[in-house]
Amino acid sequence: MIEVTNIRKEFILSKQQQKELNTTDKKAIAVNDISFTCQPGRVFSLLGPNGAGKTTTLRMLSTIFQPTSGSVKIAGIDAVKNPQEARKKIGFLTGSTGLYARLTPNELIAYFAELYGVSTNDFNERKERLYSLLDMNDFQNKRIGKLSTGMKQKVSICRTMIHDPEVVVFDEPTSGLDVITAENIIKLIIDCKKQGKTVIFSSHIMSEVDLLCDDIAIVHKGNLLFNGTISDFKGQMQADNLTAEFIRIVNENQIKI
Repeated sequence: MIEVTNIRKEFILSKQQQKELNTTDKKAIAVNDISFTCQPGRVFSLLGPNGAGKTTTLRMLSTIFQPTSGSVKIAGIDAVKNPQEARKKIGFLTGSTGLYARLTPNELIAYFAELYGVSTNDFNERKERLYSLLDMNDFQNKRIGKLSTGMKQKVSICRTMIHDPEVVVFDEPTSGLDVITAENIIKLIIDCKKQGKTVIFSSHIMSEVDLLCDDIAIVHKGNLLFNGTISDFKGQMQADNLTAEFIRIVNENQIKI
């Protein structure tokens, strides 16, 4: 489970940043006191336009950023006070994750499994299952630097899941990928749900949201505009489809914020 209570994130602006943003404010509020809960065995989708605060929020959940205020609990662990313990419960996948180009997928996955203290038996079993799910066997011994973008993303997925995390965070995991690789990630998310894991992901592809998510939250300019089940969202829709309704909600709140 993920429990987020009134998290806020402020960034100090340099003089150059103030100039670029045409502001005299010394701080920028990326996330403004938002709260939500993600339940095990359900998929929670965090939506918002570019710059809305989605990635900042996900990075706070993953302990990459520390909130300026508020609390985050990951599987019952206070992620602000005990980030190292919380990280053991988290798998975090983003399209911008760097990989070690000189290593092979086998070497990289083994390295991360060792970091997490995964036993040999668990490692072999999970590796076999993930390699099969992601169709990785043909390039498992090739240098990562020589792999395609889709292959690298598969390696990132395997690295994310090798310690069998209770909570999995996906930050636009299918962005820029070919259809086959994107489908593999969707299968993984469905598999995580079946295993009772807590899944939170962001996406710009509303068909993915409709297919996968049970719960949905919309953020814009750091503020929470909607938080409820996908059924609730569809029940209050005034537009003809999810994409149009998402745009309507953002535009409607543009002036209010």
